[in-house]
Amino acid sequence: MSERAAPFHCPYCGEEDLRPHEVVAEDGEVSSPHGTWECRGCMRAFSLKYLGLLRRDRDRHTAPETGKEGPA
Repeated sequence: MSERAAPFHCPYCGEEDLRPHEVVAEDGEVSSPHGTWECRGCMRAFSLKYLGLLRRDRDRHTAPETGKEGPA
């Protein structure tokens, strides 16, 4: 797995022209915060966060917050 997995499209407009979001500090130093991307189509910046793996034995129809049966 690479250090930075690239998203395939913008979650807002669907455009595929995405680039790492770079922040320029007052002293001119450029940094790219982990998981931040910018869309050249709609000019929005967004971040993504990997939360982890789901358990295989988990019922796919169970709502995560309540544990109650959700829509199928």
